[in-house]
Amino acid sequence: MIYLFAEFSKPHFYLAVASSILLIVAYFTFRSKHIYLVDFVCYRPPDHLRVTLANFVEHYEDYKFDHRESIEFQAKVLEKSGIGDQACVPLPVHELPPNTSLKLAREEVEEVLFSIVGTLLSKKKINPKTIDILVSNCSLFCPTPSITSMIINKFGFRSNVKSVSLSGMGCSAGILAINLAKDLLKVQKNLLALVLSMEAVSPNGYLGRKKSMLIGNTIFRMGGAAILLSNRKQDMKIAKYELMHLIRTHVGSDDEAYSSVIQMPDQDGFVGVSLSRAIVHVASKALTINMSELGPLVLPYSEQLRFAWSLVCRKVMQTVSRKKEVYVPNFKKAFEHFCIHAGGRAVIDAMESNLKLQKEGAEASRMTLYRFGNTSSSSVCGFKTNSAVWKCISDIDLEEENAWFDRINSYPVDTDSIFAEVNALYVYMTVILLTLSKERLLTEEFQKCHLDHPVDAMKSNLKLWEEDAQHSYIAER
Repeated sequence: MIYLFAEFSKPHFYLAVASSILLIVAYFTFRSKHIYLVDFVCYRPPDHLRVTLANFVEHYEDYKFDHRESIEFQAKVLEKSGIGDQACVPLPVHELPPNTSLKLAREEVEEVLFSIVGTLLSKKKINPKTIDILVSNCSLFCPTPSITSMIINKFGFRSNVKSVSLSGMGCSAGILAINLAKDLLKVQKNLLALVLSMEAVSPNGYLGRKKSMLIGNTIFRMGGAAILLSNRKQDMKIAKYELMHLIRTHVGSDDEAYSSVIQMPDQDGFVGVSLSRAIVHVASKALTINMSELGPLVLPYSEQLRFAWSLVCRKVMQTVSRKKEVYVPNFKKAFEHFCIHAGGRAVIDAMESNLKLQKEGAEASRMTLYRFGNTSSSSVCGFKTNSAVWKCISDIDLEEENAWFDRINSYPVDTDSIFAEVNALYVYMTVILLTLSKERLLTEEFQKCHLDHPVDAMKSNLKLWEEDAQHSYIAER
């Protein structure tokens, strides 16, 4: 071998090395890098799990009647949250007292994920044994066996499926799970990946009095999503979207950001998730970093030049008392639709302001918040902040059954006018409710309000509630 190598001419040797390098480069360049979103299914809770504003206050008044300040605070937060009366919580939360057992938490996961996985597989006629990658995320509920093991056992996935269960990653976990699946799909061709995203509500209610922890009781609702990803060329014809970019930003090295959402016990030992006042500021800061990385990938050169020029002008005018505002790129020139995390009205407002969007630009997120509430990681992004760019590659079938199918004709709604009228009535209602004794139950009319026409129902029954409360109050005295 040494002799043959010595006799090998240099030109031929260089040619062989160059050819090898070109082949390697060609392999990595021309191999399929496309990630397709074949289809997805969102969980649609049954109507009997809806919790209206009236039901919420009644429930807490009856269970925690002595925590009047806590009830008033939560009612005020809920009034301003942007969440409507069709959002749902799992059955254990409807119980008095709320049941936080491991058994019922597991049943909630099974109810949500078994439902959407079964629907997605049957809809696309997918044999569970053809799934190569399974990724699940659920931040605050991490059982043993794991959530992915529950799915594998239920549907009979094959033994060599690559499964990962993510936890503790908050509202960003949905995008993080897709990012992990994307990275795994880059390793080998002709794979199918199933991504499951949800948050378990029933085991995570907070029973204390700390206001920063009470917020979670009011805004989080049940939900889930199952997403089928593929890197197979044949799936391009049936896929709905193609993943173009996914940018992750993690500002956890900053103490303010790190503690903006944190699970911990309060001074009385009650465990809850604390949402700090700085959360909107932190999200805005993370969004700025994230958009600065995403912008060069998607914005036209004209917008990038305007942004760069504004930075130069701001730098030059630093000595001037009034600094020149940095130009915010027009992302509408890059995207047709924006899917902002439905974390709350303040979150959507902040994102809308930072991106300089018109009201229509955030309409989808506002209606999702109103209809489903904050479903945490089964929504599209969160406070880390992460962003995914999807390109629609097929015509969407408007007749296809989905989570909006049965009531899309009722949307969009004018949430500002609805909540303005409801809030005015409910301020008075809350005062009345807090005069009721612990043993006193409200009338059936009160329990049925808000189901279909919340404002009209509240108006027609307000006098009845007032008389009922006055009679109870007088009888006790």
